[in-house]
This record gives sequence, C-alpha cells and structure tokens, in this order.
Amino acid sequence: MEKLQNDLILRAAQGLSVERVPVWVMRQAGRILPEYREVRAKAGSFIGLATNPEMAAEVTIQPVDRFGVDAAIIFSDILVVPEAMGLPYLMEEQKGPVFPNVIRSKADLAIIRDANPEEDLKYVLDAIKIVKKDLAGRVPLIGFAGAPFTIFCYMVEGRGSKTFSQAKKMLYAEPELAHALLQKITDSTIAYLKAQVTAGANLLQIFDSWAGILSPGQYRAFSTPYLKQICDAIQDVPVTLFAKGAFFAREEMAQLSCATIGLDWNMDIHESRKLVGPHKTLQGNLDPCALYGDFKTVEAETKAMLKAFGTQRYIANLGHGVYPDIHPDKVQCFVDTIQNYQA
Repeated sequence: MEKLQNDLILRAAQGLSVERVPVWVMRQAGRILPEYREVRAKAGSFIGLATNPEMAAEVTIQPVDRFGVDAAIIFSDILVVPEAMGLPYLMEEQKGPVFPNVIRSKADLAIIRDANPEEDLKYVLDAIKIVKKDLAGRVPLIGFAGAPFTIFCYMVEGRGSKTFSQAKKMLYAEPELAHALLQKITDSTIAYLKAQVTAGANLLQIFDSWAGILSPGQYRAFSTPYLKQICDAIQDVPVTLFAKGAFFAREEMAQLSCATIGLDWNMDIHESRKLVGPHKTLQGNLDPCALYGDFKTVEAETKAMLKAFGTQRYIANLGHGVYPDIHPDKVQCFVDTIQNYQA
C-alpha cells in the first residue's frame, strides 16, 4: 500500500472518520490558472497538451501547489476514449469538440474497435506515472472517464448540443444499435480505468455530463446498467459517480457499488442524503457561479454548504467544473473556508 501524507479524500470515500472535510475542485487543472495558460501556449493546443505526458503532468500538479487541494486529478479529456476506439475528434476554439465521423448505423459501428489503453492511451498512463512520481505521496491522484451514455452522445451527435437529438433519436429508433455501441464504450472504459489504477490512480470519477437529458426510464435503460458494469469491475479503488442533472437517479445510483455520489447544485443536500442513505459518501455541490461573489459571499455560501452536508462521509467540491473566468483567489477562498471549517 502506498503511503500518502494526506489521505483525507480516500478515507472520506471509504466512510472512515476524517479530522476535517477534504476538498478538490472539478476542472481545477485548467483555464483559471495563468500558469496553465503558459503551458497550454507552449503545447500549441488543448489536444497537444493532453497528449504530452510531461506537460499534462505539470498542469495536473499546478492546483495542488497553488490551492493546497486534497487531491490532484489527471489532466485529460473524456473524449480520449472514442479516439482510442477509432473515432478521432478535433477541439475547435469557442465551439468545443467536433467529430469528423459519427456512428449512425451498423456499418459505422463495425469500424470502431475496443480501445487498448496500453497502446492507444499510453500518453495518459505515462502522465499518471509522472504525476505519481512528482507528487511523492503528498495527495492522492484521481483518474477519470466519461460515462458510457455521455460518450455515446458525442459519438452519435458529433459535437456538443443542447438537446443531443441525434443521439436520443437512436435510443427510440434503433435501441439495439444504441445498446451495442454503449456496450463497446463500456468495455473500452473498463479497460482504460483499470489501466489508470495500475498506473497509480488512487480513486476514479465517472462523469455522466449529459445524464440530465434522459427521462428516468431511459436513464434506467441506457445509463444505469453500464455504470453498474463499471462499478462492479473496479473494486481496487473507490469510484465516484457524477451524473449532472440526473436528480431522478440518485436512489438507483445508491444501489451501485460505487463509494461516492457527486451532486450538482440543483440537488438538495438533505433530500439527497435521505435518498442515497448513510452508506455512501456525497460530493459537491456549490454552484460554480457562487465564486463570482465577493470573498464574504464565497465564504458564507461555502459554510452554508458545509453545514448542510456535515463533516463525515463528505467530499467538498463544486456542483460542476469551475468556469474559466472565475478568479483563482475566489477558488482559494473556497478551499481555505473548507479546510478551516469547524462544525
């Protein structure tokens, strides 16, 4: 077992007693930091940075140095999985990810393959190994992947969307094809997450970013079974499920063998605890926009959140990724308020 100087997040995820609430921030390694922007400029592009293990490792550690957060999260992207399956993407400025090819038919499905993480995603695994060496046990490292349904959305739609109507169309028009694609994504994701653990990730987070576009019935049919496969396959480290917008699925997520359930800011804290029960850790869930307030407001909002969650079986975070135009000092205020909090 690796000896960590700070294992608060791991203990909180496992339901062990903690002396204070641990905190990390979704998208902490990114555009809010001037030091990140310097490295990104050197890399030439987002994808250039994500595929350069040394640079990805550098920006992974920056928020640990800058904010003193209780975990690092590997700098990467959820869309490296479809790329490793043979569906490459481009990152267009102001527009986000774009897939030149999409999956709309059985013939399209035949073109993609199961990802081989050791070959196709070696750059992520190498970055994890560099981070582990450079962190030298200061804090745990979080690995991650997109949830199968969220990856499915991009592979079918071809880009970000408010409605993902092409992706949802397949659920109604060709459910068998949808399930076949979801299974392929799930198999690749399990292999990828296991490889991250082997490389040194201490815990894992699954981002179901587009969960909220589904009805409860569709979520049960097209997301939960695949999340269950992932949770059942990964038993060596704690797994966090973060399904943005899926307020209707909290109870069924609580039945899965994950350690932690991430909440967005629309999910009431007390209600969530009731629905999830006492045997899971909760993570979240401050509205990132609260960090636009002055320091007094950030502190007050953060303390109100902590009071509602309590100090045990809880990992503090935002309810979504930090927005790129939020001042780093506000993030520091958020982190400091949590780390100095006395119930």
